[in-house]
Amino acid sequence: MSKQSEKPEWVRVAEEYEASGLTQREFAERRGMTLSTLQSWVYRRRRQERAPVVEPVRLLPVQVRAAPVERGSGTLEVLTASGERVSFAVGTDVQYVARLVAALERKTC
Repeated sequence: MSKQSEKPEWVRVAEEYEASGLTQREFAERRGMTLSTLQSWVYRRRRQERAPVVEPVRLLPVQVRAAPVERGSGTLEVLTASGERVSFAVGTDVQYVARLVAALERKTC
Protein backbone atom coordinates (compact mmCIF):
# COMPACT_ATOMS: atom_id res chain seq x y z
CA MET A 1 0.00 0.00 0.00
CA SER A 2 1.45 3.39 -0.94
CA LYS A 3 2.04 6.09 1.62
CA GLN A 4 -0.62 8.33 0.01
CA SER A 5 -3.37 5.70 0.23
CA GLU A 6 -2.63 4.77 3.86
CA LYS A 7 -4.78 6.35 6.56
CA PRO A 8 -2.95 8.86 8.71
CA GLU A 9 -2.14 7.53 12.18
CA TRP A 10 -4.50 9.97 13.90
CA VAL A 11 -7.44 8.60 11.89
CA ARG A 12 -6.54 5.00 12.78
CA VAL A 13 -6.18 5.84 16.48
CA ALA A 14 -9.49 7.75 16.53
CA GLU A 15 -11.24 4.80 14.84
CA GLU A 16 -9.69 2.37 17.35
CA TYR A 17 -10.95 4.55 20.20
CA GLU A 18 -14.48 4.68 18.72
CA ALA A 19 -14.54 0.88 18.44
CA SER A 20 -12.98 0.26 21.89
CA GLY A 21 -15.96 1.07 24.10
CA LEU A 22 -13.57 2.73 26.56
CA THR A 23 -13.73 6.26 27.86
CA GLN A 24 -11.31 8.69 26.25
CA ARG A 25 -9.27 8.81 29.47
CA GLU A 26 -9.03 4.99 29.69
CA PHE A 27 -8.09 4.65 26.02
CA ALA A 28 -5.44 7.40 26.21
CA GLU A 29 -3.88 5.86 29.33
CA ARG A 30 -3.72 2.40 27.72
CA ARG A 31 -2.12 3.84 24.58
CA GLY A 32 0.34 5.96 26.59
CA MET A 33 -0.85 9.20 25.03
CA THR A 34 -2.18 12.41 26.49
CA LEU A 35 -5.94 12.80 26.81
CA SER A 36 -5.85 16.12 24.95
CA THR A 37 -4.12 14.52 21.93
CA LEU A 38 -6.76 11.79 21.73
CA GLN A 39 -9.55 14.33 22.12
CA SER A 40 -8.07 16.42 19.31
CA TRP A 41 -7.80 13.41 16.98
CA VAL A 42 -11.34 12.23 17.74
CA TYR A 43 -12.67 15.75 17.16
CA ARG A 44 -10.82 16.01 13.81
CA ARG A 45 -12.15 12.62 12.66
CA ARG A 46 -15.74 13.45 13.61
CA ARG A 47 -15.49 16.83 11.90
CA GLN A 48 -14.10 15.12 8.79
CA GLU A 49 -17.04 12.67 8.77
CA ARG A 50 -19.55 15.54 8.94
CA ALA A 51 -17.95 17.38 6.04
CA PRO A 52 -20.52 17.90 3.30
CA VAL A 53 -20.30 15.52 0.40
CA VAL A 54 -19.77 17.37 -2.84
CA GLU A 55 -21.95 15.87 -5.52
CA PRO A 56 -20.29 15.36 -8.87
CA VAL A 57 -21.27 17.65 -11.71
CA ARG A 58 -23.78 16.01 -13.99
CA LEU A 59 -23.25 16.83 -17.65
CA LEU A 60 -26.19 16.86 -19.99
CA PRO A 61 -26.14 16.33 -23.74
CA VAL A 62 -26.40 19.48 -25.81
CA GLN A 63 -27.72 19.87 -29.31
CA VAL A 64 -26.54 22.87 -31.27
CA ARG A 65 -28.69 23.99 -34.16
CA ALA A 66 -27.96 26.74 -36.58
CA ALA A 67 -30.81 29.20 -36.66
CA PRO A 68 -31.15 32.36 -38.65
CA VAL A 69 -30.04 35.26 -36.53
CA GLU A 70 -31.79 38.56 -36.95
CA ARG A 71 -29.60 41.59 -36.71
CA GLY A 72 -29.79 43.05 -33.24
CA SER A 73 -31.66 40.11 -31.70
CA GLY A 74 -28.72 39.14 -29.45
CA THR A 75 -30.47 36.45 -27.41
CA LEU A 76 -29.38 33.02 -26.31
CA GLU A 77 -31.93 30.32 -25.62
CA VAL A 78 -31.38 27.34 -23.30
CA LEU A 79 -33.66 24.31 -23.33
CA THR A 80 -33.33 22.28 -20.12
CA ALA A 81 -33.56 18.49 -19.99
CA SER A 82 -37.00 18.87 -18.41
CA GLY A 83 -38.18 20.93 -21.38
CA GLU A 84 -38.12 24.40 -19.87
CA ARG A 85 -36.93 27.14 -22.20
CA VAL A 86 -35.05 30.17 -20.89
CA SER A 87 -33.78 33.11 -22.95
CA PHE A 88 -30.86 35.37 -22.09
CA ALA A 89 -29.27 38.39 -23.65
CA VAL A 90 -25.99 37.63 -25.39
CA GLY A 91 -23.21 38.43 -22.93
CA THR A 92 -25.08 37.25 -19.83
CA ASP A 93 -22.68 35.81 -17.26
CA VAL A 94 -22.19 32.11 -18.05
CA GLN A 95 -21.94 31.16 -14.35
CA TYR A 96 -25.30 32.83 -13.70
CA VAL A 97 -26.90 30.89 -16.56
CA ALA A 98 -25.42 27.61 -15.29
CA ARG A 99 -26.68 28.23 -11.73
CA LEU A 100 -30.15 29.13 -12.98
CA VAL A 101 -30.42 26.07 -15.23
CA ALA A 102 -29.18 23.83 -12.39
CA ALA A 103 -31.79 25.33 -10.03
CA LEU A 104 -34.53 24.76 -12.60
CA GLU A 105 -33.44 21.12 -12.99
CA ARG A 106 -33.48 20.57 -9.19
CA LYS A 107 -36.93 22.15 -8.93
CA THR A 108 -38.47 19.82 -11.47
CA CYS A 109 -36.77 16.59 -10.35
